[in-house]
Amino acid sequence: MTSAAQPDNTATGEFAGKRALVTGGTRGIGAAIVDRLTRGGARVAFSARSAPRDGGPELFVQADIGTAAGAESIARHVAEHLGGVDILVHNAGADGGEHVPLLTQAHAVWQLVMDVNVLGPARLDRALVPGMVERGTGAVVHISSLSRSMPNPNRVPYGSAKAALTHYSKGLANEVAPHGVRVNSVTPGFTESDWGRSFVAAIAGSAGVGYERARRNVMEQIGIPLGRPSRPEEVAELVAFLVSPRAASIVGAEYVIDGGSKPTV
Repeated sequence: MTSAAQPDNTATGEFAGKRALVTGGTRGIGAAIVDRLTRGGARVAFSARSAPRDGGPELFVQADIGTAAGAESIARHVAEHLGGVDILVHNAGADGGEHVPLLTQAHAVWQLVMDVNVLGPARLDRALVPGMVERGTGAVVHISSLSRSMPNPNRVPYGSAKAALTHYSKGLANEVAPHGVRVNSVTPGFTESDWGRSFVAAIAGSAGVGYERARRNVMEQIGIPLGRPSRPEEVAELVAFLVSPRAASIVGAEYVIDGGSKPTV
């Protein structure tokens, strides 16, 4: 239930008439963002490498953003079904799945994380942001990761890619802001999404302990002052704020949503 201090903006149709695209929109944070923008009145296209079990609605496109062909397919789908976008959220990501010491990381892992986390968003931005510039309005959000500023010995390729994405996001923000297009980034910490739960489950399996014990261990290792992980819906609400008129003067900013776990200023 929404309190009086936190009005339910989904009931106002704040995104009525807006067209949006969310990459990685079938699960976790991406699915929560799709739901939030849809409830706010936007027409939302979304993409993922794998189709939903029901095949997905008309505005879903199955494509791999980590390839030039995949990004082109997504841009073409948006042009055909929406005629362009007013809101663009880059949520798709990949960590390579190989959590091993840095000097033993395969080149293919480095290539994958750069293709999906950096080059994918850059390709889509080149395809879709010029339309926003031409119309003199638009909002872009890049979903980064706390790993970008907290190097994990076994996930350096992923953290490096997200650091590059945050740098790129700031550069693009400065370039297109004079044309009425706002670009910002959102940096989640440990979030209890599908990926977060699978991460904990993998730790539980390797350690031979139950899921709840592994979850507590992860929480203790990270150190979250709030006492719990973030929820996908909370990240989605932050994204909704940043792409709304309520954030009209916020440009080139990075918003961390991590329950206080980032130890640096």
